[in-house]
Amino acid sequence: MPLLRLALAALYCALSPDLKATSRCFSRTWTSLVYFSYEANSTPNQTYTQVNKVNKAPLTIHVAIVCAGYNASRDVVTLVKSVLFHRRNPLHFHFITDSIAQQILSSLFYTWMVPAVRVDFYDADELKSEVSWIPNKHYSGIYGLMKLVLTKTLPSNLQRVIVLDTDITFATDIAELWAVFHKFKGQQVLGLVENQSDWYLGNLWKNHRPWPALGRGFNTGVILLLLDRLRKLRWEQMWRLTAERELMSMLSTSLADQDIFNAVIKQNPFLVHQLPCFWNVQLSDHTRSEKCYKDVSDLKVIHWNSPKKLRVKNKHVEFFRNLYLTFLEYDGNLLRRELFGCPSEAWLQGGLQKTLSELDEDDPCYEFRRERFTVHRTHLYFLHYEYEPSSDNTDVTLVAQLSMDRLQMLEAICKHWEGPISLALYLSDAEAQQFLRYAQGSEVLMSRGNVGYHIVYKEGQFYPVNLLRNVAMQQVNTPYMFLSDIDFLPMYGLFEYLRKSVVQLDMANTKKALVVPAFETLRYRLSYPKSKAELLSQLDMGTLFTFRYHVWTKGHAPTNFAKWRTATTPYRVQWEADFEPYVMVRRDCPEYDRRFVGFGWNKVAHIMELDAQEYEFVVLPNAYMIHMPHAPSFDITKFRSNKQYRVCLKTLKEEFQQNMSRRFGFAALKYMTAENNS
Repeated sequence: MPLLRLALAALYCALSPDLKATSRCFSRTWTSLVYFSYEANSTPNQTYTQVNKVNKAPLTIHVAIVCAGYNASRDVVTLVKSVLFHRRNPLHFHFITDSIAQQILSSLFYTWMVPAVRVDFYDADELKSEVSWIPNKHYSGIYGLMKLVLTKTLPSNLQRVIVLDTDITFATDIAELWAVFHKFKGQQVLGLVENQSDWYLGNLWKNHRPWPALGRGFNTGVILLLLDRLRKLRWEQMWRLTAERELMSMLSTSLADQDIFNAVIKQNPFLVHQLPCFWNVQLSDHTRSEKCYKDVSDLKVIHWNSPKKLRVKNKHVEFFRNLYLTFLEYDGNLLRRELFGCPSEAWLQGGLQKTLSELDEDDPCYEFRRERFTVHRTHLYFLHYEYEPSSDNTDVTLVAQLSMDRLQMLEAICKHWEGPISLALYLSDAEAQQFLRYAQGSEVLMSRGNVGYHIVYKEGQFYPVNLLRNVAMQQVNTPYMFLSDIDFLPMYGLFEYLRKSVVQLDMANTKKALVVPAFETLRYRLSYPKSKAELLSQLDMGTLFTFRYHVWTKGHAPTNFAKWRTATTPYRVQWEADFEPYVMVRRDCPEYDRRFVGFGWNKVAHIMELDAQEYEFVVLPNAYMIHMPHAPSFDITKFRSNKQYRVCLKTLKEEFQQNMSRRFGFAALKYMTAENNS
C-alpha cells in the first residue's frame, strides 16, 4: 500500500504545471513516504549488533538535529557524511528546521538516494513560541534552545534518540553510541559528556557568573535522550520551572539549551548517565579536551565547539582538521552503498530502475540515453540568499550554469547585472569547497545576497547542461527569467531595461520570448560598450562580431542583426531551423529537454519547444550581450573529435523531433521540413 501511495504521489507531482510547486511536492512526498519499511516506532532497545527479529534487518538508529539557515544546512552535510561512512544500520534522521533548511535538506536527501535512510522534518517556526520567552545570548539564537522541546516535537511512539549539534564529526559507527542506551540504570534519562571547558567553574574572567551546574557541567553537543522516560517524568514542566526560577537572577542564557539542561541536572543529578568523554571531544580555545584521550585512536566523536571551526588550539588539531576535511570533501555518491542484511529497496527507484533496465546496453548511444535518467545529488542555496521582490512584479532573474573552469566569470556578471541570479554549478564535493573559499574571499560576491548558488554534484561522463539549467530555473522566485550562459556579459542596465520591457510588451498576459541580441569578442580585454552606439562602432571596427557568425550563423541569423542596427522599437521574428537566441520569458515556460547533454542542440531544442507552444519571438532594439573568449570546453572537444558523439547527437535530434510530432501533430511538421532543408 505505501508503494502505491508513493507512485500516485510522484505521478501527481510530475503533472504539476508549476516548477517550484513540483519541487516542493516531491519534497513532501519524500518526507512522508520514503523508506516506509523502517518505521519510526521501531524499538531500538538492543545493542547495535542485534537485528530486528521480524524482518532480519539491523535496527534503525534515530538521530535528531536542529538545523536552521543556509550555513547550518551546509555544515550538517559533513556530519551526515561521517555518520553514513561508518554506519552499518538503517538511519532515521529527524531534522528540526526552518523553511530554508527544510527546502535545502529535503532536496539534498531526495537526490542523494542513500539506501536505508529515512528523513523527517519538523517545523521550527511552530516551536518558537515554546522557547522564545527565554532571553538568550548564544550565537545560535532561538534555534539553540529547541533541543529542550524534543519530547514534545518528536513522535510520541519514538522511545529514544541521539541528539547532535551540526558541528560534529564521527570517527566511528554511531551504533556504538546507540548501544550505550543499554547501560542506563535507574532513573537515568540523559546521556551526556562532561563539559571540557572551565565555563561552569566560573573562573574564566573576573566576575564571570555562569548558570548553576553539577561540577564542570555537561556539554549538550551530543545527547542520548530516553524520550519515553522523560515524558513520564514530565520533562516539559521540569525544565520550564527550572528556567523560570534561574532567569530571575541570571536574566538570560549564555549557552542556550546547555545552561537549562545543566540547571535541571544540578537539581536532579540522578537523571544523567555520564558518557566517556571520547563521545564528545570538544574543541575550542578554552577546553581541556586533550586530557580526554590518551591517543587519537581512542576518539569517537569530535565536536568543533566553536564558531572558529578549524582555527582552535589543540596539539592534535592537525589530525582533527584532516579528519574533518576528509568528510567535507568526500564524494557523497560513494555513500549510496547498500547495507548488508537490509532488505532491498529497489522499490524506491521503481520506475527509474525499470526505465534503465529497458535501455539496450549494446546501443552505441547507451551512455547518452542513460544520462537523461541519472539522479544528481543537489544542494540548493549553498550560500546565503536574500531577495526582496519588487512591488510591481516585474523582476527578472538571470539564469545560468557553470563548472569549475568558469568561476572567473562570476564577479564580472555580478557587476553587469544587479538583479537576482540563479546559478547551477556542476562540481565535485572537493570543488564545492574550493568554490566556497573562492566566493567567501570575493568582496564582489559576498556583497551580493540575491545570487542563488545551487550545487549539482558530478556523476557520469557527460556535462548535464540541460539538467543544470532546469535546476537553476526551478529556483527562480521572480515572475520572469533571462535564460543566459555563464560566458556572456549582459550590457550594463539590462536588468532595468528588461523590467521596463515587461510592462511595455505586456509580458504578464502574453506568451513572448524577448530576444537579447548576442555578440562576441576575441579579445580577453575588452572595453565593454556602454551604449548601443558604442557597440555598433566596435562592430564596424572589427572589435566585436555577431555571435558565432563564422562557425554557426544559423544559430542567431533570425535575430536579423541588420534590422537591429537601426531599430528603435521591438520587432517580431519568426522561428527558423537551429535558432538558439538568449531570451527572457515568464517563469512558467517549458523546461529544457534532458536528453541533450554535453555539447549540441541543447538550446535549439528548447527554442523549438517555445515556438511549438506558440511563444512570439520579439527582439529588443536596445539590448545586447557579449560572449567573452575562453578555452573550449571538454564536451565541445569530444563533439569535434568523436564521430560516435556526433552520430548519437543526430539520433537524439531525430527522436526529439519525432516526440514533437506526437505532441503537437501537424503543427510540428515544419520542424521536420526545416531540418531536412537545412
